[in-house]
Parts: sequence; structure tokens; C-alpha cells
Amino acid sequence: MSEQKQTLADLKTATAGAPPKAEPKRDAQGRSYATGKRKNAVARVWIKPGKGKITVNDRTFEGYFVRPVLRMMINQPFGVTNRANEFDVVCTVSGGGMSGQAGAVRHGISKALTYYEPSLRPALKAAGFLTRDPRVVERKKYGRKKARRSFQFSKR
Repeated sequence: MSEQKQTLADLKTATAGAPPKAEPKRDAQGRSYATGKRKNAVARVWIKPGKGKITVNDRTFEGYFVRPVLRMMINQPFGVTNRANEFDVVCTVSGGGMSGQAGAVRHGISKALTYYEPSLRPALKAAGFLTRDPRVVERKKYGRKKARRSFQFSKR
């Protein structure tokens, strides 16, 4: 019985220390990969050290996301972590509309940054960039015009 108590005490002291450090996840080319999702859009994102060039579906960042609000949204993770113009981003996006695709790219960049540099996770988590927004379009029901909208009532 005393042997069992000693082993439990040893386990408690062994696990009481600091949690293990997260190791960076990088491939042979020194890139980190992550998948971002928002609404029906899915973005595959690769980041690597560079001059801050962002490429989306083999097009320039400014050419793909024309609206300034979407470009600002995508650059938010770099602003929060003070890593502006330090990483090159290559991503492919499919599905959804422009707003959903921009949200998916932002989610993917945030996840890829945490894989590349795990120390950035608390800042990105506090800003809410690592949470996948679960809201999606509700399906259309039969006997309805849209998901909830009824057909216009006619008395005569």
C-alpha cells in the first residue's frame, strides 16, 4: 500500500511542473500549413518567412479581395501579433462568397501562425481568431419561400 502511495506522489510531482512546450510544425521547405473555414468557404494556407506577399488562388491579394474591408480583415492576425510584412502567405480558397472566403483565410493564417510560432497562440486566442465561426446558412424548408419566410398570404 505504501508503494502505491509513493507512486501516486511521484506522479503528482512529475505532472505539477510547467506544461510541455509546443513544438513548431514546419515542413521541409520551412512552411506551416493550416486549414481555415468560415460559412461554406474553405482556405488552405501556407506561411513562410518573407516580405509580406500574400497570394490567393495564384492571384495577388489586392486583385482577389477588392474590398478594403476584406483586406483589412485578412491582415488582422499579423497586426495583433506584430508580425506585419514578416511572412509570405500562399493560399487556395474555395466555396462560399467573398466575405466567407476572407474569414476562412484569416482563420487559416491565424492557425498557421500558431503552428509556425506557438508563442503567438495566446494573443491570437484572445483576439478570437482561432475560433471557427459556426454560423452557416439555414436550409430551405418545404412549403416555405426561404428557410423561414412564408409565401404571401392572400385572403381572396
